[in-house]
Amino acid sequence: MSIALHGMGVSRGIAIGSVHVIQKDQHDIREYKIKETEVDTEVKRLESAITCASEQLRAIRKHIPRATETDIAAFIDTHLLMLEDSALTHEPARLIREFKYNAEWALKQQRDALVSVFEEMNDPYLRTRQDDVDYVVNRIQRFLTDRSPMLHEETNSRKQLSGHIVLANDLTPADTVLMQHNGISGFLTEYGGPTSHTAILARSLGIPAIVGVQQALRYVNEDDHVILDGTHGVLIVDPDKRTLNQYEKLQRKERRYYSDLKKLKGKPAISLDETVIELQANIELPADFDTVKEVGANGVGLYRTEFLYMNRDEPPDEEEHYDTYTKVIDVLDGLPLTIRTLDLGADKQVDGGRKSGPIAANPALGLRAVRLCLKEPSLFRPQIRAILRASVHGPLRVMIPMLSNLHEMNQVLQIVEETKSELAEKGIPFDHDIQFGGMIEVPAAAVCAEIFARHLDFLSIGTNDLIQYTMAIDRVNDEVNYLYDPLHPAVLKLIHGTIKAGEKAGIPVALCGEMAGESQYTGLLLGLGLREFSVHPSVLLEIKQIITQSHIEELSRLAKKALSAENSIEVAEILSALQSTRAS
Repeated sequence: MSIALHGMGVSRGIAIGSVHVIQKDQHDIREYKIKETEVDTEVKRLESAITCASEQLRAIRKHIPRATETDIAAFIDTHLLMLEDSALTHEPARLIREFKYNAEWALKQQRDALVSVFEEMNDPYLRTRQDDVDYVVNRIQRFLTDRSPMLHEETNSRKQLSGHIVLANDLTPADTVLMQHNGISGFLTEYGGPTSHTAILARSLGIPAIVGVQQALRYVNEDDHVILDGTHGVLIVDPDKRTLNQYEKLQRKERRYYSDLKKLKGKPAISLDETVIELQANIELPADFDTVKEVGANGVGLYRTEFLYMNRDEPPDEEEHYDTYTKVIDVLDGLPLTIRTLDLGADKQVDGGRKSGPIAANPALGLRAVRLCLKEPSLFRPQIRAILRASVHGPLRVMIPMLSNLHEMNQVLQIVEETKSELAEKGIPFDHDIQFGGMIEVPAAAVCAEIFARHLDFLSIGTNDLIQYTMAIDRVNDEVNYLYDPLHPAVLKLIHGTIKAGEKAGIPVALCGEMAGESQYTGLLLGLGLREFSVHPSVLLEIKQIITQSHIEELSRLAKKALSAENSIEVAEILSALQSTRAS
């Protein structure tokens, strides 16, 4: 009898095959005290385990085929850097010396301290970075406890993995990369979320994947025949013949669909009535920039710079900012780059961000983004100086997050002018006409978008925060996130009003939130007047296809009806009508 398990589909596609279960042993870490005479030996044991873990990761990285995208190797590089970080090397050693802990317990104590910081974060992307800490610590613990460093490396041959769907409680990026090159068809895990490294890698590698399938190991066994639907987040165990035939047809259709998408690379995004749409990419890490070219994006519409402040005690200096941005500009080779200034805050005190101050009761509404920059200009000014200096190397513009009033904007622009004067006095070149824009993600800014549009060069709508602030909910709180609703009439009115404000002022308006990359909303956004999308590279071609099959005039008529709707259900019904405006 077939059963269906549900999780989060994080990488689209359908995989059909037999299950291979990976049971990772759990570390039973116990505390015991060591003698004073044993301290140096215990510290050396810790250092040896760290060295072995690092060597193992370097060996894995060396065996990644050269054809693999650079962002894949970057995940392993991140873990290698963490193995060199004082938080995981010096601090556990200090605990051994001060409290006479055994190495395993000292490492566990430091792991718990680091994870507790990440768990207090409001930002879902940064919060799931605790996975990195666990991945690295678990590798070290395996050497400390004399266990197999990588269970699947010893037991899983290419023959065992090829064509199989892997089930595990969780997978590391290194696991995921090696399994992909061993020919797995797909994977599912009991843990993880859509912004975990494993999920991001699955999308980059094109592996159908589901995460967060709770208790999957209880219901799915080795060699079970399953269907994994990564698009809808469903795993069907022991499917009947009719269901299997249906999914085999869908699988063939899907392969043709993605094959057709690749043909759109390099072609312009033009609707059937010849409206040109700008399609840019959202980028997290420098290593991701190669994918911008691979999908034929018009540039980078959102470059998040928070990564520069992570895994460190002190914030990056001006030169580090400058070197990072110039390298990115060089990789883009003439494509425009939009840098968002740091969006750290009260909930993100970790690493090289804010150094002191209490954790806010509601971090999303606290001292973050531009508010933090203006309160602590020592964080902000080096970044602005570096951006201005880098601006002579290629097309570059700057975006300020979380603006809520004109006073904040004027303070930012004053700092910019002061910095320009300082550079000019020293004869340091910069683009005097560099553009500055603002993110519209606070309802107050959306309502007053016309005011901001008169003073800025461009606007970009950040729907992730705009929706949660409009609905007065925390989108990462499981108890209320059902209220997170992109189709709420209030949200649509704020988006539409911001687009119209840009049109009136004659400046471009983009949308860079997750809503821009959700294909079911593309027609609605086009109808609302949006002409610039900034999306994750993995969905860019799909969005382009929808654009090329759309009649903007008809979409505008239906979007007008959506703006008059009384609730999200009515809007959803109108969305169904929007689908019919696309070419068959």
